[in-house]
Amino acid sequence: MKDALTYKEFIGLIHFSSKDDIFYGKVEGINDLVTFEGKSVTELKNNFKEAVEEYLKLCKKVKKEPIKSLKGSFNVRITPELHQKAYKLALLEGISLNQFVQKSIENEVKKHIKL
Repeated sequence: MKDALTYKEFIGLIHFSSKDDIFYGKVEGINDLVTFEGKSVTELKNNFKEAVEEYLKLCKKVKKEPIKSLKGSFNVRITPELHQKAYKLALLEGISLNQFVQKSIENEVKKHIKL
């Protein structure tokens, strides 16, 4: 797992700059640029939460959905060998390749997050 913070339904990916001796991050999964930083882990976490709260206030004020909207479709690049194996398994299960991929993703997500 990447170095990440979570707060409410938001994820902030974090990095460290040895040049500046500071932690910094960006809120992911939104249509805007929201960043945060801190000299300590505690300060970084507090500033992340504060950035999320300020972003939520701004979204409410301008009547905007805070979370990035996704279409439900995306391209997946895999090796031809894996594609062939997945296709055969889908056939054997009597489902489409799309259904097989969706089921596989759901099973993986269930390991980490309650749906």
